[in-house]
Amino acid sequence: MPRLWARIIKKHRIDRQATAECAFQDAEAALTELCRGFDIPRPIWLNKHTREFEEFRRTQFLPEHFIEEVPFQKLEIEFLEDDDHSRRSRDPRNQFDGD
Repeated sequence: MPRLWARIIKKHRIDRQATAECAFQDAEAALTELCRGFDIPRPIWLNKHTREFEEFRRTQFLPEHFIEEVPFQKLEIEFLEDDDHSRRSRDPRNQFDGD
C-alpha cells in the first residue's frame, strides 16, 4: 500500500517521523492524520505545495506555513509508492556478508 511519510526536522536532524497509508490524491487527509499523531497544528497547504507534491512527490512546510508557532525548522512529507521493488542497493560495496 502506498504511504505518506512525514518527518519533523529540528536542528537539521529528523526529530520525529511517521507514515500513514494513503492514495496519492488523499495526501492532504493523511497529512491531517499525521499532524494529529505528532500533536502539532496542520500547516496551510498552498499552491506551491501542490505543485511540488505533484512534480516531485514531496514538499516541505516551514514555520510560516503554520498559524500557530511550532518548535521545529520544517515538516517534510514524501509520497512513497508501493512498487514491490527491492529498495536495497545492488552496489557490491554495500553487500553485507553474514559470516
